[in-house]
This record gives sequence, structure tokens and C-alpha cells, in this order.
Amino acid sequence: MKKEGNKKNMVFIVSAVIAVIIALWGIIGGASFSAFADFLMKILKKDFSWLYLGVMLFFVLFLLVIAFSKLGKVRLGGDNDKPEYSTVSWFAMLFGAGMGVGLVFWGVAEPLSHYIAPMAGIEPLTEEAARFSIRSCFMHWGVHPWACYAVIGLGLAYFQFRRKERTMVSNLLKPVIGEKHTYGIPGKAVDVFTTVLTVIGVATSFGMGCLQICGGLEYLFGIPNEVTTWIIVIVILCIIYLKSAISGVGKGIKKISDINLILFIALMVVGFLIGPGKEILNMLVHGIGDYLVHFFPDSLRMTSQGDATWIQNWRVFYWAWWMSWAPFVGVFIARISKGRTVREFVLGVMIVPMLVSVIWFSVFGGVGINVAEAFTPEQLQQIVAVPETALFIIFNEYKFGIVMSIIAIVLLTTFFITSANSATYVLAMLTSDGDIDPPNNKKVFWAILMAAIAFALIVSGGVSGIQTISIVIAFPYLFILLLVCASLIIVLRKDAGKKKRKDEQNT
Repeated sequence: MKKEGNKKNMVFIVSAVIAVIIALWGIIGGASFSAFADFLMKILKKDFSWLYLGVMLFFVLFLLVIAFSKLGKVRLGGDNDKPEYSTVSWFAMLFGAGMGVGLVFWGVAEPLSHYIAPMAGIEPLTEEAARFSIRSCFMHWGVHPWACYAVIGLGLAYFQFRRKERTMVSNLLKPVIGEKHTYGIPGKAVDVFTTVLTVIGVATSFGMGCLQICGGLEYLFGIPNEVTTWIIVIVILCIIYLKSAISGVGKGIKKISDINLILFIALMVVGFLIGPGKEILNMLVHGIGDYLVHFFPDSLRMTSQGDATWIQNWRVFYWAWWMSWAPFVGVFIARISKGRTVREFVLGVMIVPMLVSVIWFSVFGGVGINVAEAFTPEQLQQIVAVPETALFIIFNEYKFGIVMSIIAIVLLTTFFITSANSATYVLAMLTSDGDIDPPNNKKVFWAILMAAIAFALIVSGGVSGIQTISIVIAFPYLFILLLVCASLIIVLRKDAGKKKRKDEQNT
């Protein structure tokens, strides 16, 4: 019994050790770590841009084909199972875990960045640059990242609820690599890799979220953005998200996710009412049209006038970043999707968040670009260079901007809590042999470790380096996700064939 327990804890122990080693390198050897991470990132951008672009588009097409085929009617669970959560709560949880805090962080900064420094061939600070900016935001936060999440989420949900298998990423590869390798070293390696990627990626985002919250508090209320403030914010957030994670998905995580959605909509409405309403609507309409017309060309565009700099620094970077978050978000949305059909899952996970992101960037892209003339080009560059305060600087140009800033800080906090408690739950589950009700001691461990790593990274200035390395080490996940696609096709067709033969026998 003890031997079996140690075997099950192998993923937990090895993952924790590797995560701590990577974090310590980023903290203690910040300069060498960042240089190494940047070196590897340059190689990925230069030599594998084509692969990232092609694979992300493939995920979108793959899922849409499955959703609208006969396989789209298959239910994630028994034939008579009903969804465990209401559609609104389901959407709120998957959206909050997937990218909620990122939308607030980049809502103003990214549109302004593209407006003042678009890809080669587009004149900065022009109407063409504005339209390009919104179109690019739609692309980066649209169906592509959610397709990446949905691949692994759909696979886990199907295996977990339809085939009654363990909720482990390695289990998805069984139809391709065989049972022996799934439960052997290759499978364990995949699970360790998934866990390390999750804890490092979320800890990095924890650090970035903390910096933005503290930056907002300093800008608005003069609270010093220093170590003491960081400690207080991180400890408070850690206590809240740990308590939420311990109370379970159906209670703590669901409640905070519902609050997120309300605040998110409130901030968008206030932004629209205070901002340039007509321009925002124009951006929304033109942006959707440009997004659809340029969808395939933009999905596969490698250069602009022979210059690949913008594509590599933005699009390829984003595709790699979303891929690094795919394991965590995929595991979580699988857990909350029991009872939904494959078609419901794909359309709900890919299309609905895309529509919300489109509206969000129309509103806050409009809010930012509308007041760009109040700043010099040099000042705009300084603003976007520090994205954690860009939101508050732009809001300050509007009447009632203080109201939007306060809502944004609260929303950042609740969004971050949602992501962190979801990650705490997922990490505990991944290191408990796929137990959907993992022990609280593992939740406590991962919650504290993530907070500790985040704090250490902020203090050492190693946040950007650890973010880069998490993207770099996520590269192999591209191939794991392709194997998951192959596994899904195999099991879906196999199970559909069994069901057809059974129905024929019954008739």
C-alpha cells in the first residue's frame, strides 16, 4: 500500500522539485536565466513561427469539423446526463480561468501598442493603424487561443465523463502510445511536464497581476508600490483563493466567477457610456468585418513587406503563451463541462469568449485611441511600455475615470482569484492521480508555492524571464496537443461505431 502511495505521489514530488528549481534559477540567477530564456525564445520565433501559426489554425478547423459532424451530438457523460452548472455560471468560470485578468491587463495597452507601432507597411497613428490595431486584438484574443484550450479540454472531458477514465493528460494519449507507455515513464513525464508548466505559468501571471494591482493603488491612492505592499496584496489574495479552492468548484470558484462576470460587464458598460460611443460602435463593426475578411491570411501571415518582427513579437509570442496555459485551462474547463454535448462544448468554449473579447477590445481600444492625441508619440510609447499602469493613465483622461479605475482594480483582484483558485484545484488534481476531489493538503501546498514564487519573482525582477521560459518549455506541448487530436478522432469514431452496432442489435 505504501509503495502504491509513493508511486501515485511521484508526479507531485517530481513536479514540485522541478518547479522550485526553475523558480530559484529565475530568482537567484536572474541575468543568466533571462539571457538563456531570451536566446531560446529567439530560436522559436525565428525557426518555428510557421509551425505555431499552422497548428493554431488547424486546432480551430479541427474542432469546428467535429462540432458540426455527427460526433457533435455526443454527450460528455451518459446519454441522459444534464449539465452540472448553468450556462451563465459555466461560461463565467471558464472565461475567468482562461483569460479574464489578461483582458484587463491588456485592454488599453495592446490596442495602443498596435496603434503607435503597427506591422511594417502601415503608417502609425492613422485610421489604418487604428483598424489594424483592433483587428489584431480580435485575432490574439479570439477563437485561436480558445481552440487551443478546447482541444485538451474536450479530450479530458470525454475521457473523464464518457469513458470513466482518470483526469490525467497522459491518459489522453493512450489510444496513440498504448496503455504500457501511458502508465509508464512517458505518461508520468507528460503529467509532470503539465504540472510544472501550470505552476510556473500561473505564478508568473500572479506576479504580473500583483504588479498591476499595486501599480493601480499607487497611481490612484498614493500607496507605495514597494515590497511591503506586495507582501500584503499577495498574502490577502493567497488566503482568499485558497479558501475558495478548498470550498470546492461548486461553491467558492463558482461564486467568485459569477461576481467576475457582473463586474466585467459593469466596467464595459461604464467604459462605453463614458467613452466615445459612436467611435466604439464603428470599431466594433469594422473590426468584426476586418477580422472575418482577414481571418485566414492573418492566421498564416509570416511577414509584412518582408519584415517578420511584428508577427514574431506579437502573434507568435501570443500563440506560444496560450499554449503554455492550455494544460491548466483545459483541465479546468473539462471538469466543469459534464453533461454538455461536444457541439455545445466547442461552440461555448470557442465562440462565446471570442464575442466578449471582441466587445471588450472595441470598448477599451476606443477609449484608449480616442485620447491618444492628448499625448505625444514619446509619451504614448512610455505608457504602453508599462502596461500595468497604462489602463489607469488613460482612464484618468475621462470624467468619472476614477470610478472605472476602482472597478478595474476590484475586477483584476476577483479575476486573479478565479484563475489562482482554479489553478490550485487543477494542480492538486493533477498530482493526486486525477482525483476530481483532491485532498486539501495539496491545495494548500500549491497555493502557498505559487504565492511564494510570485513574490520572489517580483522582488528579484525575474517575472519577464520566467514568463519567457514558461513559453519556451511549452513548445513540446504543441506536439502533445496534436496527439490529443489524433486520440480524440480514434476514440470518438470507435465509440460511435460501437453505439451504432448496439442500436442495430436493439432494433
